[in-house]
Amino acid sequence: MLSDLKLVIRLQEIDNRLAGLAREIASLPRHVAEIEKKLLSHERKLEADRSALAANQNERKKCEGEIQVQEQKISKLKDQMLQAKTNEVYRAFQNEIDFCQKEIRKFEDRILEMMGESEPLEKNVKAAEVALKAEKAQVETEKQQARARTAEDEASSREFHKERAGIVSAIAPATYQRYERARKARKGIGVVEAVDGRCTGCNLSMRLQFYQDLKKGDQILSCECCHRILYYNPPASLEDLTGEPAPRE
Repeated sequence: MLSDLKLVIRLQEIDNRLAGLAREIASLPRHVAEIEKKLLSHERKLEADRSALAANQNERKKCEGEIQVQEQKISKLKDQMLQAKTNEVYRAFQNEIDFCQKEIRKFEDRILEMMGESEPLEKNVKAAEVALKAEKAQVETEKQQARARTAEDEASSREFHKERAGIVSAIAPATYQRYERARKARKGIGVVEAVDGRCTGCNLSMRLQFYQDLKKGDQILSCECCHRILYYNPPASLEDLTGEPAPRE
């Protein structure tokens, strides 16, 4: 195989690796942003549940305070009833006491409602606090892993760019230009293998004479359809695979 062809094949391998590294480097910040966004939504949900629970507890305290106020009123009214001079005054005090007792029952009923509402809220808050603590630890771990992976990818990318520059300087300019034109026109793939008389890039069947010329390996040929540079790998012989001479027929 021509040295330039070997170099351009390696160039394609490097460009594939660089493209993969670039995609991974770009994807890691997106992944971190997604898990942070998810964490933030869980934090907001927990804060909403905490606020609802706090409001519930505040209203219960308010109702308990109102009950105390009404009980104090009843106590005063009962003392005043003892000094009533007429039945009419006595009934008036009794009506006020009845009203206060109704208010107490109303506040007690509301307290029972809020107790029923607070129970699931308390469970949600406790469960969410435990889950959020674990999630924060996981997010921090993933962020550290992403930073470490990014650093590794960037180091690998620098090494590949260094090797690529060396290949570009060693390869014939015309060959490199052919490769670059094909690569840019064909979504990053400028070199492909020819297998069974077909270009594996566009799957076009080659002319027999073209395929024979390609097999000779004494010139760099491009697919007549997609214009990618082609290379041919002869099938491995039994001797190549086993290290022993092939049996004679």
